[in-house]
Order: sequence, then C-alpha cells, then structure tokens
Amino acid sequence: MSDNKTKNNQETWDCIAESFDKTRRKPWKQCIDFIKTLKETDFVVDMGCGNGRHLIPCAEQCKKIIGLDFSKELLLIAKNKLLKKKLINVNFLHSDVTLIPIKDDKLDAIIYIASLHNIHGRENRIQSLKELKRILKNDGKALISVWSKWQDKYRKLFFKKWFINKDKSEFGDINIYWRQNGLNIPRFYHLYSKREFVEDLTKAGLKIEKIESVKLSSQKYPDNYFAIVKKDKLLFKL
Repeated sequence: MSDNKTKNNQETWDCIAESFDKTRRKPWKQCIDFIKTLKETDFVVDMGCGNGRHLIPCAEQCKKIIGLDFSKELLLIAKNKLLKKKLINVNFLHSDVTLIPIKDDKLDAIIYIASLHNIHGRENRIQSLKELKRILKNDGKALISVWSKWQDKYRKLFFKKWFINKDKSEFGDINIYWRQNGLNIPRFYHLYSKREFVEDLTKAGLKIEKIESVKLSSQKYPDNYFAIVKKDKLLFKL
C-alpha cells in the first residue's frame, strides 16, 4: 500500500477513534461463536483489532493474544479496556496488515473482522490475506469478515455504478462518511460481492471451510460475509 494512502487511513481512524468506540461496544455473535471453538492454549491475533471489542473475549478464552492495528488511538482505547479488566495476556502491535512483523507459522487462530475492506487496492487486500496465511500455523484457522456491496443501504448505488462507472476506481470502492458526534470524515471502503470475496481468499492461498452471508443491520439483503479459512496445504507446498 502506498505510504500516502496508509498515512491517510491512519489519520482517518485516529480522528474518529473516540467516537467510533462509543458505537462499537458489543462483539458480534459470529465472532463469539468462533472464539468459543478455540483452545485455552491457543495463540491468537486480532488483525485490525480496533477498539478491542473482540480482543476481550479472545483474552478470556485463550492463553496469548496480540491486538494489531494501524490506528494508535484505537490501540490505546483497546489497551485501556484490557487493563480495566485486568487481562494481562494481550500484547499490542502498531502495524500495517499488509506487512506484519510476526514470524511464519506462529498463530493457532486469527480473527480479521471488518478491516480487510478498508484497504485500498485489490493487490494490497490480497497481500494482507497472504500475510494472514503466512503467520498462521498449518493446522490453524481464521475468521474473516467484509461488508457486502449488495446490502440494503448501498445496493442501488452499486447497481447504478455497474452500468455507469465514470471514474477509474475499482467496482466496490466507496467513501463512507463518519458523521457521529458532529464529525464528517470520509472513510475508504471496498465493498465485496460474495464471489469476489471467495476469489480473493482463494488467490491468497486460503482454503475456505465455511462462508456465510449475514444480515447484521440490513433487513432484506446480507450486509456482511463471514469466512472460516485454513491454509491451502496443496498451494502451501508449491
């Protein structure tokens, strides 16, 4: 990812961190269900951990946790929450998810929730998935989620773009404004189709064990895709 885009993304999430935290307190059921399948001895990384809403249940379930994010402000919020709960088995890592400073084959499990879609450029998104694969053990597993472009809120917009795409952006790219607490700050998103999500996971060398379309806020059409993946061992040996 270019330095400018990375810097802009960091500044965006640092600016909205406090406001964002107020609206993202409850962990998602899909994440809790996945975390409950992990062993007490597992070493887990939360890629794009944000304000730590899924770090806490991970820390309560497993032996060793790393919360990774490129927003220093969100990491500070997450750290304070863990301290209040006296959970001391979590370390924090300020890092870009396309180049993670963790050695190969170290993680028993990874959660990568609602963060992949904030990366500019398909090549960079796939690179982040390759990094996930690299640091995951051969028998490890990961839960990954992205927003759907065909959800209720953006469905008409992307149908229109399907026929008339006047700019050079990737189909699915959109700026979504954060307007809580008097703010008006654009956040970059690349919203996925299910097919594209499957293609990117596969291209990164990940084997999909389960993928589901979920309605978290939408009433009619799914707004999120969740996938449980492992390393594709055939590709890993090549």
